[in-house]
Amino acid sequence: MTNLLGEPPETLLPEDPGAALLAEGAGPEEVAERHPDSVAAWARLSEAALAQGRDLEGYAFARTAYHRSLDSLRRNGWKGFGPVPWSHEANRGFLHSLAVLATASERLGDDAEAHRCREFLRESSLEGYEALVS
Repeated sequence: MTNLLGEPPETLLPEDPGAALLAEGAGPEEVAERHPDSVAAWARLSEAALAQGRDLEGYAFARTAYHRSLDSLRRNGWKGFGPVPWSHEANRGFLHSLAVLATASERLGDDAEAHRCREFLRESSLEGYEALVS
């Protein structure tokens, strides 16, 4: 079926530059140092900080993951909206970054930002939203 409204095509990101190291068991701090453009490493650093109650650091790491994600999305044809499917493994870093930024924002009392991030996640990938938020 053709979308007559002209919705942009799905954005499919390239593999995260730190994915192989993370899969081999390298820690996210080491991966972020070696590959500062690794969204997955920054998102994992955020989760670890949040789990330890270091909410401000968790927020900073999540914000870094999110902005690195936006840079990658734009380099790969994203126009500011449109589907970023969860089924494409390399997109999961971006979707994960939205989820951790929502959590970190909520921890700091920025409920408007948390809501905006969750809505952005839901609009980008309902499947990702269900996997990461629900």
